[in-house]
Amino acid sequence: MFNSLKNPETYSKYFKSLKFAFYCLSHPLDGFWDLTHEKRGTYAAANTILFLTVLTRLLRLRFTSFVIQKPVYWEDINVFVYIASIVFPLALWVVGNWGLTTLFDGKGRLGQVYIATCYGLLPYPVIQLPLMIASNFVTIEEGQLFNVLGVISLVYAAILIILAMGQIHEYTLAKNILFTVATLFAMLVMIFILMVFFSMISQGVAYFISIGKELMFRM
Repeated sequence: MFNSLKNPETYSKYFKSLKFAFYCLSHPLDGFWDLTHEKRGTYAAANTILFLTVLTRLLRLRFTSFVIQKPVYWEDINVFVYIASIVFPLALWVVGNWGLTTLFDGKGRLGQVYIATCYGLLPYPVIQLPLMIASNFVTIEEGQLFNVLGVISLVYAAILIILAMGQIHEYTLAKNILFTVATLFAMLVMIFILMVFFSMISQGVAYFISIGKELMFRM
């Protein structure tokens, strides 16, 4: 592992795969096909894009002008919640999409779904970071344009992710849209199951704690 980190070819492959993410922005169909079928995407680049997305989410809270958003006080913020607001839905999407498409002739593997999804997130940091900086130099009237551009970054990322799924699973447009909706429904089902699971655990723990307290009281 450590020898591979010292290998210049490792860094060269990493930067090429990271640079290729920008090609996917302008050529999503060809880009995401090559990303998986020609193995031009890497976990390292995907993790980097995910990290930049999370970092951008946090930086926006601190450095976006009050013209665009209300002032945020760090002492009132749970950073882990904001990190989970990106990582948790992404994990549900990856698992849900892979699980469903595996049952219906999907060609993509779990790792490929993860890499392609992370590559599809790139518009968010690419658009939002410059907007965050520029927001400190605009008026209230110009702030409306920034809000529109912020929404565009989210829509652009969503479109890229949907196109990416179609390419790696080799689905038609109609079938891809169908499984996109099915994946969103599967995410809701998984959230419900997790809520029930943790609720049962918390009730079980509370039950045994109450028994322990009762035994201690009687002793």
